[in-house]
Amino acid sequence: MLKVDVLSTDGKKVKDLELNEKVFGIEPNENVVHTAVVNFLANQRQGTQNTKTRAEVRGGGRKPWRQKGTGRARQGSIRAPQWIKGGIALGPRPRSYVYKINKKERQLAIKSMLSSKVLEKELIVLDKLDLKEIKTSEMVKTLNNVKATGKTLIVLPANNENVQKSARNIEGVKASIVETINVYDLVKYQNLVLTVDTVKKLEEVYA
Repeated sequence: MLKVDVLSTDGKKVKDLELNEKVFGIEPNENVVHTAVVNFLANQRQGTQNTKTRAEVRGGGRKPWRQKGTGRARQGSIRAPQWIKGGIALGPRPRSYVYKINKKERQLAIKSMLSSKVLEKELIVLDKLDLKEIKTSEMVKTLNNVKATGKTLIVLPANNENVQKSARNIEGVKASIVETINVYDLVKYQNLVLTVDTVKKLEEVYA
């Protein structure tokens, strides 16, 4: 049976919460996590780099000199790749780096990271997280109370403007929701802060 302490925003223990071992108690699969991270980073690439070929650079409409009799190497255009200001022969062109991995692989990677956070004692569960107004200092106080020092990822069950905007100005802190959670963020951020409702929603999605 896998249990974790549930804390209030003051840092005091409220109760115990039993976690679903199918989501938070599996053996982490490092290979799948690596695959998912590489996939995420590849899909973020814009692929807008571009170089001009000899057909796209300006000039070079006339043969620079006659084919034979000059003693020089034959040339067809001053915009060929070997000329200064010529086109690029094998330069980068616009392309998409996006590729897909299996849904089961992606889910296994997320469950591996959630389980890893439990094993490493980097999972913090709050009974609730709701601010009355957008106030960065209140969010800092809450994180200090629950001892979430260092890079921290806060995952909410649904959009909460007060919490998300209060967290976005804190260096090393990111607030997201269950629907947008990804393996890269779970790897990047040391601490994972969830609410009880978030835990239940994650278990519904990944169990």
